[in-house]
Amino acid sequence: MNFTQNLQTSLSKNIWTKTILLLLFFFAFAKGNAQILEPVKWTSKIEKKGNNAVLIFDAVIEKDWHMYSQFTPEGGPLALEIAFKNQKGNYELVGKAKEGKTKTSFNDVFGVDETYFEGKAHIEQEIKIINPNLKTVDVDFDFQVCKEVCINSSKKFSIAVPSTFKMDQVPVVAEAQKDETKVVGLAVDTIQKETNAAKDQTVKAEKEVKAVEIPAPTPARSLWSIFFIAFLSGFAALLTPCVFPMIPMTVSFFTKQSKSRAKGIRNAVIYGLSIIAIYVILGLIVTKIFGADALNALSTDVWFNLIFFVILVIFATSFLGAFEIMLPNSWANKADQQADKGGIIGILFMALALAIVSFSCTGPIVGTLLVEAASNGGIAPVVGMLGFSSALALPFMLFAMFPGWLNSLPKSGGWLNTVKVVLGFLELALAFKFLSNADLVLQLHFLEREVFIAIWIAIFGALTLYLFGKITLPHDSPMNHISVGRLYLGLLTLVFTMYLIPGLWGAPLKLISAFPPPPQYSESPFGVGGSGNGAVSGEPIKGLPEGAELGPHGIMVFHDYEDGVAYAKEINKPIMLDFTGYACVNCRKMENNVWSDPTVLPILKNDVVLISLYVDDKRELPKEEQFTTASGDKIITAGDKWTDFMISKYKTNTQPLYVITDLEGNNLNNTKPTISYVSTEEYLKWLKEGISNFK
Repeated sequence: MNFTQNLQTSLSKNIWTKTILLLLFFFAFAKGNAQILEPVKWTSKIEKKGNNAVLIFDAVIEKDWHMYSQFTPEGGPLALEIAFKNQKGNYELVGKAKEGKTKTSFNDVFGVDETYFEGKAHIEQEIKIINPNLKTVDVDFDFQVCKEVCINSSKKFSIAVPSTFKMDQVPVVAEAQKDETKVVGLAVDTIQKETNAAKDQTVKAEKEVKAVEIPAPTPARSLWSIFFIAFLSGFAALLTPCVFPMIPMTVSFFTKQSKSRAKGIRNAVIYGLSIIAIYVILGLIVTKIFGADALNALSTDVWFNLIFFVILVIFATSFLGAFEIMLPNSWANKADQQADKGGIIGILFMALALAIVSFSCTGPIVGTLLVEAASNGGIAPVVGMLGFSSALALPFMLFAMFPGWLNSLPKSGGWLNTVKVVLGFLELALAFKFLSNADLVLQLHFLEREVFIAIWIAIFGALTLYLFGKITLPHDSPMNHISVGRLYLGLLTLVFTMYLIPGLWGAPLKLISAFPPPPQYSESPFGVGGSGNGAVSGEPIKGLPEGAELGPHGIMVFHDYEDGVAYAKEINKPIMLDFTGYACVNCRKMENNVWSDPTVLPILKNDVVLISLYVDDKRELPKEEQFTTASGDKIITAGDKWTDFMISKYKTNTQPLYVITDLEGNNLNNTKPTISYVSTEEYLKWLKEGISNFK
């Protein structure tokens, strides 16, 4: 920018010359960097907050691109990493960096809920300055941004700290007042300049934001799915021994105590709406107290997941009949006393009494719903409680409107306990999801994929035996036969249990991909016996060349460029470079959908030497291999090395990127030297062209 400004000043008297030169400068620059994509533009500033300072980072993200949040869980795409380079002895962080509005959706490739920014990103970090001589705060961002391709990028900030931010830290010396006056004068000038610069920067950022068409937030399907799942959960809670017997009792009370049928219907409707209001208010309270971002952060917190695992196990044990969990009787008694007063207030307290009395059955379901909904952030907990309470309240309103239907209700009996036990098994299975989250974050490998699937096979296998009457629990009624409904549910559970078993041998289990750990987080990433379709194992296998491994679909792959080239020269085959990333969603999609195609897979196995270079590989290079590029970028990790190779050689920074070369590194494709995220047909055509040009 300094060069451009100087150029404009020197040519201010000749507007035509200035315009022509600037256009030439622009086109030359654009041509030389046409392939280096930068879909994220950053600005930064610092603001005073009491005795502390707040670092503010804003980004404008180009349309259709999205950047992953720092709260995207382990095992998913590459999360934003923030490094404070000169923190030691200069300043302290006050809490964790806070983020602005994000979106959360399920990623079926990695099997996790990914959190990301669209359109724009806002990040704040409060700091406490402890060094009065601090001049700058140096911060590095490492992040991944994706559309049809992914880019692993970084941004270095060096934010000037105005002297007034540090005055509270500097002792005032009486003898130095004159010098201090001069310093203050200089500080004022400096601040004025910084303020003007900040204004210019803000105006520029606003223009950039206006220039980018930020898609309006559409009603997220995830909120509808949360509502639907919560509604089904409310229906399940309705069928428990704590709630179901209260339907005829409560409706009969309304119809008998009311002077007319219309008034009875009105009271029942108010009662149902009161139930909805109580649970929705609960969702609002949870969101208000913790905040959407905090809840989202909690969903990946180790201790939170461990605590919730224990809570769910306790509730599941209660559902299975070991003991009863109840709120204090005094709470229910006080609610009943208020309900006796009558009127709308009395009806409201009747609904509150229902919520308290039924807690032992509804508590675990409500708690699980709140945690799962909280991982989506925003109003998801409120939507979840709305769905749950709607299912809970609906029967009371319907049966009040049509009291004759009460005669068609099944009688209370042992089947209610069966519902409760089934919910107990489901709670127990879900508990291990939270334990798995903690294990993944800590990378302990205690609960790897095979162990998790084995636990679920045991749980749902036991549930199958229970439904078929082969196992009985403490509160079960004696039975000589099982009902048709119970038989069908048992068969469904048996089918699901059998579906889980091939997962031990590497089956993807797409129906439950959100629950078990990802395939690469396992004892045998290729499945038991090594025949599955997993990720790269990293384990040497007998009979393979040095440096080679079996990758996706059993394709032999090298992860070091020199090793792969040496082997290609030895067997005289063309090289296919695969610039990829461990956290690259579309890379996995290409591997799963295109590489696995019967027309493509034999070519990758037999006709090329595959070299996969991971640009997000965080392994540090040996000191003698680390270097600084001509542009000043430090190459420290293996991922840095392959990123620099990709940019310098192929003038792009996107993944996936595929290149077919000869043994000297020359491109073999004429029409498209490189290719990225494409269809199977286009990929196959490109692959055959490159191989046919190999001599």
